[in-house]
Amino acid sequence: MILTSQQIANRVRRLGTEITRDYQGRDLVIIGVLKGAATFTVDLARAIDLPVVMDWAAVSTYGRGSTAGTPRLLKDIGEELTGRDVLIVEDILDTGTTLSWLMARLRERAPASVNCCVLLRKPHAVAKPVEPRYVGFDITEHWVAGYGIDYAERHRNLGDIHEVRLPSAALSASSS
Repeated sequence: MILTSQQIANRVRRLGTEITRDYQGRDLVIIGVLKGAATFTVDLARAIDLPVVMDWAAVSTYGRGSTAGTPRLLKDIGEELTGRDVLIVEDILDTGTTLSWLMARLRERAPASVNCCVLLRKPHAVAKPVEPRYVGFDITEHWVAGYGIDYAERHRNLGDIHEVRLPSAALSASSS
């Protein structure tokens, strides 16, 4: 196990406090990136003590257990962003390909600002220029699953985050 559900919950509360302070009095739109960041986005939104609007985007650069390369927009947001502050919530910042692509796409819609909050960052893997404003945890190069993050579309339901050691790795469905 890499992170327990309690470690995650504590960090999400602290991130919510920081975001509340930083966006006080502003018009904040939170955009969760499906599917991996769904759990994190909902928990984070509940930890933010501000009126926020939530929307969802789905972008894919992954296949079943392997990277596919070029980002593809699977679901666009419906919110108008002009003049509003946007906070993209993502599960993992790995190479930065997906997040830099999505940030550039959303900046074209004339928001007041575009920032991002990532649950996990692999600092040594980032190849694109992405500087998240908020980071939950830095991790090493492992494949991970749990807390909404999948491996081959499985294990999103785990409360803790686990390292996936082999493609055939079976993670316990029970988690504390």
